[in-house]
Amino acid sequence: MLSSVTAPHSIPLSILDLAIIGRGETAADALRSSVTLAQRAEQHGYRRIWYAEHHNMASIASSATSVLIAHVAAHTTTIRLGAGGVMLPNHAPLTIAEQFGTLATLHPGRIDLGLGRAPGSDQNTMRALRLDVRASERFPDDVVELQAFLRGTSRIPGVDAVPGAGTNVPLFILGSSLFGAQLAADLGLPYAFASHFAPGALLDAVALYRRRFRPSEQLTQPYVIAGVNVIAADTDDDAQRQQLEVSRRRIIARFVTSGRDLTDDKADELLRSPQGQQIAQMMHYTAAGNPELVATYLDNFAREVGVDELMTVHPSPTADERLRSIDLLAETNIHVTT
Repeated sequence: MLSSVTAPHSIPLSILDLAIIGRGETAADALRSSVTLAQRAEQHGYRRIWYAEHHNMASIASSATSVLIAHVAAHTTTIRLGAGGVMLPNHAPLTIAEQFGTLATLHPGRIDLGLGRAPGSDQNTMRALRLDVRASERFPDDVVELQAFLRGTSRIPGVDAVPGAGTNVPLFILGSSLFGAQLAADLGLPYAFASHFAPGALLDAVALYRRRFRPSEQLTQPYVIAGVNVIAADTDDDAQRQQLEVSRRRIIARFVTSGRDLTDDKADELLRSPQGQQIAQMMHYTAAGNPELVATYLDNFAREVGVDELMTVHPSPTADERLRSIDLLAETNIHVTT
């Protein structure tokens, strides 16, 4: 439980856009909404927008992460864009170096590359991806190999990333456990914790990362980003309504067979079950309410966790509600333009 500290605190705000496909919408609708969201975030001065690699998820349209980044970059001018993240076990490091090297060549100074160890999918999808089940064991070595490609110091004789070599695309390690924290500390890279859906190890991971951080060519001081859900609305009642609808959709996505739906009453019954409480716990770190309440929550979260940047996730049911949440958050005193 967060305490009631309310002292003013400015911290960079960023956005993880899940490219949500809402009820009755198509992937094309979601991708158009992502462009609009990025343009709005750029106007407000958000630091960066990231897109996550997910596969075989009917409600998320960001599976081809680098393609989406390229599209959004072509429709914006200044905001940083990146992966939050690319699931590296799904790919060869050279392929990712070429993709993000191309992005950095087309949009210099605007591209980030967050890297995760999980496959971002279920077992059947892993088979469809032709994924070696042992690929995650190579993650630390693959990160180092990828970094070398981007620096132009390839570890494989005679093989260079073109484009990519010399672009020095900044790397971030993503995680939800102590493993990612230790790796980020060892390599001297920024660390982004997925506390917006996996809150359990947040405090321990951040403490471990800061304690064991080793300065590197990319980063001289530890840098922590933490994910937090934000549903900012004009009234508390509207924010609570949106939060309930988000919870209902998640329970339906988790437990209901494709092509079926549930009444609100049945979804609420599932939410009260032990399985539903597990879903609710995933959104433990959620700021929902009017702008003042949201700003206070985020301020407390940033101070108590010890983060350098907030990666806000806006899961409201509709595109218009997500845009409104982004607008309202930008107007609070926690925001800083960088």
